[in-house]
Amino acid sequence: MGTLFEALMLILDVIWFVMIAHIIMSWLINFQVLNLRQPLVWQIWNGLSRLLEPLYAPVRSILPNTGSLDLAPLVVFIIIIVAQRALINNAGWFYGF
Repeated sequence: MGTLFEALMLILDVIWFVMIAHIIMSWLINFQVLNLRQPLVWQIWNGLSRLLEPLYAPVRSILPNTGSLDLAPLVVFIIIIVAQRALINNAGWFYGF
């Protein structure tokens, strides 16, 4: 069961870092440091967006429309933090303590 705990924590950490990369890349695109017309930049951006859209879409459907401000990543970050804390607080169950 300890492996399940570690696998869940690893999955949450990977999602966290992919979200950070997506957010930083969105800032760089908005400040025109990166250009989506470059094939490599477009492929990375499209790949990250496709990976994260299944997480963001349900949250966006619940949140009110705020125009150009997307709050879905913030909500998903909070959900990930809560899930990690819940796993850590219940780690004894995974290890049989």
